[in-house]
Amino acid sequence: MKKLNVGMIGGGFMGKAHALAYAGMPMFFWPAPAVPHRHTLVDVTDEIAKEAAAKLGFDNYASNWREVVENPEIDIIDIVTPNNSHAEIAIAAAKAGKHVICEKPLARDAAETKTMLDAVEAAGAKHMVAFNYRRTPAVALAKKYIEEGRIGNILNFRGTYLQDWSADPNSPLSWRFQKEIAGSGALGDIGTHVIDFARYLVGEITDVNAVSKTWIPERPVQSGGADKLGTVKSAGDVPKGKVDVDDEITTLVKFENGAVGSIEATRNAWGRNNFLTFEIHGDKGSIYFNYERRDELQVCFSDDPGDAKGFRTVYTGPAHPYGEGLWPIPALGIGYGETKIIEAYDFIKSIVENTEVSPNFKDGYKIAVISDAILESAEKGKWVKLEKDAVKVN
Repeated sequence: MKKLNVGMIGGGFMGKAHALAYAGMPMFFWPAPAVPHRHTLVDVTDEIAKEAAAKLGFDNYASNWREVVENPEIDIIDIVTPNNSHAEIAIAAAKAGKHVICEKPLARDAAETKTMLDAVEAAGAKHMVAFNYRRTPAVALAKKYIEEGRIGNILNFRGTYLQDWSADPNSPLSWRFQKEIAGSGALGDIGTHVIDFARYLVGEITDVNAVSKTWIPERPVQSGGADKLGTVKSAGDVPKGKVDVDDEITTLVKFENGAVGSIEATRNAWGRNNFLTFEIHGDKGSIYFNYERRDELQVCFSDDPGDAKGFRTVYTGPAHPYGEGLWPIPALGIGYGETKIIEAYDFIKSIVENTEVSPNFKDGYKIAVISDAILESAEKGKWVKLEKDAVKVN
């Protein structure tokens, strides 16, 4: 069976998720289109990289990502680093003839994202941006119902992504709170997942009207390079640094097909852990999804009998998208790791079969254009219309 060697740049939390996906994908989707081989892991020092490679099952380690990008044995470059390094690595990888998968958001703004898209297209490389939540079987099932016309013409989309890991002001100043590194705050970090759902399920967004807030203007300077996502709290009299990104974004949206809706993202919602949801209303029914109950899709159809009208629960399993590759009975349970395994399967399959996978860098660019418009709207306090061609690429 064909083998594809992976060079992964970054060995932290997301590195763990991607490494798990490469290890597990052939077990779930057998015969696999190809076996992803964990070849080399790169981190900031040899010592850190060596430990991460041992933990995550990579044969080799390095602290110079350029050496790995130029290595002729490497087929895929996987980028799981902070946002400010995505473009440089992806462009170099494309020029070196590698296929590229990159964590979201693709870059810090649309202009930077476009340079990545141009590079992979010029090189003829396969490319993917890791919006893995759309790989959740219940989300793919919602897409199937919509395409089958089960809820009719879509009228409204309401999407949220609420977390509380940064609600504590003693949560350290990680790179995610710094515009120079992250580009934006809650919008880029988690709001882009909701934008991806909106585009995937409803269609292109044409207009936005947003407000943004930075609730905690400064935070304790983080000690050490590891990003703990708020699980470590600073205590005592420690230096503080400025937060110059959004803590919360709320925006109204209009869609190309006439639908309307709203998108909300915050990391300051006490009691919300990973509350990623959407509710979609059509003229023939409605669909609701909550990632914290990821095996379930709530549905209501207008032709349901009167004595059964209301939302009911579909538990995803073998009869649903990706079901044959996962677990043998509905509601047995999938997790974050399975969405990454499905993501790896679709990406490897696209390389082997020479097909286009989605979401790819085109989608990443379109989401960046929408994100920039949301920030512009919040700054100016008015509706912003996206240029007609801004979210359309060849």
